[in-house]
Amino acid sequence: MTSANATSHGVVLRERSRIQLNNTAKEVSEAKGGRVQLSGLSKEYGGFRAVDHVTIDIAAGEFVTVLGPSGSGKTTVLMMIAGLVEPSAGAITIGGRDVTHLRPQHRNLGVVFQSYALFPHLTAAENIAFPLRMRRRGEAEIRQKVEDVLDLVRLPNVAQRLPGQLSGGQQQRVALARALVFDPPVLLLDEPLSALDKKLRENMQFEIRELHRNLGVTVINVTHDQTEALVMSDRVIIMQDGRVVQSGSPSELYERPKSNFVADFLGTSNFLKGELELQEAQRPDGWSLVTAGGLRCRVPESARGSKGRACLMLRPERIMLNSAAEMEERFEGRVAEIAYTGNIIRYRVALNDQEIVEVTLQNKPGHVPQASIGSQVTIGWNLEDVHIFVESTTD
Repeated sequence: MTSANATSHGVVLRERSRIQLNNTAKEVSEAKGGRVQLSGLSKEYGGFRAVDHVTIDIAAGEFVTVLGPSGSGKTTVLMMIAGLVEPSAGAITIGGRDVTHLRPQHRNLGVVFQSYALFPHLTAAENIAFPLRMRRRGEAEIRQKVEDVLDLVRLPNVAQRLPGQLSGGQQQRVALARALVFDPPVLLLDEPLSALDKKLRENMQFEIRELHRNLGVTVINVTHDQTEALVMSDRVIIMQDGRVVQSGSPSELYERPKSNFVADFLGTSNFLKGELELQEAQRPDGWSLVTAGGLRCRVPESARGSKGRACLMLRPERIMLNSAAEMEERFEGRVAEIAYTGNIIRYRVALNDQEIVEVTLQNKPGHVPQASIGSQVTIGWNLEDVHIFVESTTD
């Protein structure tokens, strides 16, 4: 093939690719809503299964965060939805259309990566316009859409700046704008706020949440940041070792964890391990968890009747310190540590030589007791705030 023919052939192939991209994008975007369904999705690397038969149904317009520690499989799930990783098994549908084996550019998904992946030689406006030019949109439409989306992300005056001239927060907004400019039915976020400082990250959580409410796009966010997941999401899906271990609203997962892994991973928790026992001399509700250090903690009704090893979980903010309020359980202890964090004061209270619990109190007048390291204190809680996770049972 001559050089001229090869060039002509290449042009034809690129044009066909653009036409296919336009047609595929049109079909996906016209699919009903932006519902995403993962059915038995798995990914193996050699003999290691990174994702193990994950089935998730995400409603159109829902903001879902997939949360988990490193190695839980959450990023691999997102990469399979994006088309950047090929599943070993299972199916992915968007708007009722099977996209399992479609190339990334044919899925019509907006994606914001952790690194933002902006072209350093292009201005903010040119970066944002890039997906539209790939879709062969007219220049007048491109200019208008770029202007609109810059207003949407509150950056109307940075259009001609290069990424290197923008702050981290501004780069993050430009990446968001580029992902949204072509009106995708689904937006994928891969740790989008991890490169920002704490205050800016907190501000951006609310801004992204507001964008979601205004646009109604389906959002799938992957993060290891618990606060980010709780603040931004309609629903949180927690993964461990490649599997979904619990899914629910932020309040449901925090208030009613189904395992000590979920309770430990989401938020801060106190754990007291011991044996579940019924003391015959006590009243009928006398089921207790007896710890290694000799504490005898009454358990809620849901745990009565079980025997064997168990773990009692209690959130630090549900424990009262030197309070005159009526409490169902009270124990004496000694303040081992105090951490002042501004709005919160954290106390670590030793109940005996083996068991220490953390208590957190809001820093407000009349609410913080006069306690110092080494002082004797009384802590207490109500049974409705106690969770029991049974590790094993005996006859």
